[in-house]
Formats: sequence, C-alpha cells, structure tokens
Amino acid sequence: MKTISDYAVEISSDWKNIPRNASAYLDCMADLQTINDMYMYDSARSIVLRFLCNAQQWKGENAKRIKAELKSLCKE
Repeated sequence: MKTISDYAVEISSDWKNIPRNASAYLDCMADLQTINDMYMYDSARSIVLRFLCNAQQWKGENAKRIKAELKSLCKE
C-alpha cells in the first residue's frame, strides 16, 4: 500500500510548476505515512483534502488517477 509520502513524491515528479498554495500542502504530505497521521496540529486527512482543493490546475491521466486514490483514502 502506498503511503501519503509516496503520493507526494509521485505528484512532485509529474506536476511541474506547482503553485505555492498546493506546494505547501504537498510539502506536509511528504512527511506523512497514513491518512490517520498528524502533522503538527492538522490531521493527514485535512492536509490531503486541502491539497486536493488547491490542485485543480493539475491535469492529465496521472493527476486523475492520483486525485481519485487520495479522495478514496480520505473516505476511509
């Protein structure tokens, strides 16, 4: 099973010129393993959801797949 940090690496390698608002959450995701982790006072779930809200500019097949996987993780 992929960790959230695995997703962060995959996103960073696929999405060039990441906007600052999405990049901030992606940086946090790089330090997370599961959707139940905490990053300081924020839950991993809230960080991933905020990333998704700020990742609307990211397009393509990889983006669709990864966004769907992250949304599925958040529903668990």
